[in-house]
Amino acid sequence: MNRKELIEQIKQKRSFLCVGLDTDLQKVPRHLLAEEAPIFAFNKAIIDATAPYCVCYKPNLAFYEAAGVKGIVAFEKTVEYLKDNYPQHFIIADAKRGDIGNTSKMYARTFYVEYDVDALTVAPYMGEDSVTPFLEYEGKWVVLLALTSNKGSHDFQLTPAAANGADGVGERLFEKVMRVSQQWGNEDNMMYVVGATQGKMFQDIRRVAPRHFLLVPGVGAQGGSLEEVCQYGLTSDCGLLVNSSRGIIYASSGDDFAEAAQRASQELQTQMASILSAAGL
Repeated sequence: MNRKELIEQIKQKRSFLCVGLDTDLQKVPRHLLAEEAPIFAFNKAIIDATAPYCVCYKPNLAFYEAAGVKGIVAFEKTVEYLKDNYPQHFIIADAKRGDIGNTSKMYARTFYVEYDVDALTVAPYMGEDSVTPFLEYEGKWVVLLALTSNKGSHDFQLTPAAANGADGVGERLFEKVMRVSQQWGNEDNMMYVVGATQGKMFQDIRRVAPRHFLLVPGVGAQGGSLEEVCQYGLTSDCGLLVNSSRGIIYASSGDDFAEAAQRASQELQTQMASILSAAGL
């Protein structure tokens, strides 16, 4: 899915919601454990309930890999189900890959060819040759980690970066990551992960990357504010994919889990529709 198509979906659905499919077998309703493929059964019900209210799904690979081969099969079936039944939804594989060039080429082939997802989260620490192999696929996106929502983000991401000529003076590491990486990709094939818990830091993010899409985790269970994210992060093309995982998929642990997920996603979509309208989008 290219940038124009993604923006069209946001405007049509009046939503920039991404539903995180962080499916943990220890948290799914007990009755689903009797299913032959409980992870996929849970995901299918969540997808069917939330699809009208979101534009994106983000399965987190750690939750599938933790279940071994059965988990990977569930991930594959989930992607296939989305592509067969909801082809207009953007799919991000949250795998946080990134390694030396030859290894990154294999990761890119895995996710962009074998699984055929739209986007992949990528760690930037190893630099250009670890990221550029992911940018070689037409119509696919790199979602680069920039300023994350976890407490430990302050350990490195906010520390001053070594000056790199005039452009590097006074910048922090996350700003350097964003500035330098724009030499590798562009706003049509690269997004950045910026945690909703970072609040007013979105002002600094937008100074470095005024038009790039941002994938924003941390709304809901982690305490991030949708209003604050949009106040500082919204662009004339929206420019945001706001993710909610636990707050939607585990809105209920009972038999009504899908209905509860529907209500939670619809509530966020309603807020997003109001925000888009107020911004003239």
